[in-house]
Amino acid sequence: MILIVMGVSGCGKTTIGEMLAERLKCDFADADSFHSQANKDKMHKGIPLTDDDRWPWLNAIRASIVEKRADGTTHVYACSALKRVYRDILRNGDKDVTFVYLKGTEELLKERIKTRKGHFFDPALLKSQLDTLEAPGPDEAIEVDIAWSPEKIVNTVLSEMDYR
Repeated sequence: MILIVMGVSGCGKTTIGEMLAERLKCDFADADSFHSQANKDKMHKGIPLTDDDRWPWLNAIRASIVEKRADGTTHVYACSALKRVYRDILRNGDKDVTFVYLKGTEELLKERIKTRKGHFFDPALLKSQLDTLEAPGPDEAIEVDIAWSPEKIVNTVLSEMDYR
């Protein structure tokens, strides 16, 4: 089973992803680690990524998913996966790839981003990400509210997975 915790910057993908991996007793990977240095530099400078910037990144994550599935291991990823086409690349028709959409208000996201330390993401890019976001429907993802406590989010996700 593969879980991909998705949403815009500041929604808590890493925190929730790490907590899910701990509860599922599996490994976790942050999709940011799959970005090229050029992509990281662009984001740090406040330059939005283009689809051409994202294709190699998405393909690298997909290759990792293929590897984990071949090993038969459960794995949790944190990845923005903002557009349906990105999620389609990552899922590639695999029934055991589940997305978890961390949904929040722009105000809450801005507040969280302002308080982060040591992250390469320029807070000015939040607007670009929100404009790019194609929110997944219930057929695509388990949706949770980031205003909830991390524990409630994780418990809700695990409970929803039991019904899938």
